[in-house]
Amino acid sequence: MEREELKKLAGEKAVEHIEDGMIVGLGTGSTVEYTLRKLGTLVRDGLKIKGIPTSIHTQRIAKEEKIPLTTLEENPVIDITIDGADEVDSDINLIKGGGGALLREKVIAFNSKKVIIVIDDSKVVKALGIDFPLPVEVVKFGWTSTKKTLEDFGCNVELRKIMGEEPFITDNSNYILDCEFERIAEPEQLEIDMNNTPGVVENGLFIGLVDEVIVGGKQGILTLDKESVV
Repeated sequence: MEREELKKLAGEKAVEHIEDGMIVGLGTGSTVEYTLRKLGTLVRDGLKIKGIPTSIHTQRIAKEEKIPLTTLEENPVIDITIDGADEVDSDINLIKGGGGALLREKVIAFNSKKVIIVIDDSKVVKALGIDFPLPVEVVKFGWTSTKKTLEDFGCNVELRKIMGEEPFITDNSNYILDCEFERIAEPEQLEIDMNNTPGVVENGLFIGLVDEVIVGGKQGILTLDKESVV
C-alpha cells in the first residue's frame, strides 16, 4: 500500500477508542488528520464529544468538520488523546514536533487519561534520533546562546526556517531549534537536561506518556502498548 493509505489505516483505526461524552485531545500532523476527518463524520452522525486541539491548524480542521471544541481550562482532565509522532522506539517513547506543535501536544498528553499515537511503519525506529532531528522550542530572547548550550549535548543544532530565511514561529510565538543526533542513547535523561536549559520552553521527547501506538503497515494494523514492551 502507498504511504498515505497506511496513515489513513492507522488514523481511522484510533477512532474506535472514542465513546460518547468523552473529552478528546486532538493531535497535529498528517496521520492524525485522517482521525479528525473520520471523527467529523461520526460527529455528524450523532457522536457527542468535545475536542481540545493541540494547534491552530488542528483547530481549523476541527471547525471544518463541525467537531465541538472546548479548552483545557474548562476540562482539565482529558479522557483520551490521539496524536501522531515523528519517531517511535521499542519502549514507545517518541520524538514529536515536526509540525512545530510539541509544547501544546505535551501539555495535552500530560493531562490525558489515555494517549494513543497513530503512525505508519516508517516511523518505528530502533533508537530515537536516528532518522529525525529532535525539535526544541525556545524563546526568541537569547536563542543563539541557547543554541550553543544545546550543542553541548553532542548534536548539530539548526534554527528551523520557512520561506527561505524566515524563522519558523510556533503557535506560542517561539522558535524551534532542530537538534540532529546520530542516536539518542538516554532519552529519559536528555529530556530532563534539555528542559533545565535556560531559554528552552519544551523539547520533543515524549517519555512515558503513551499508552498505545497504532501502526499502519503493509500487513495491516499493528498495535504496541505498555504491556507488549515490558
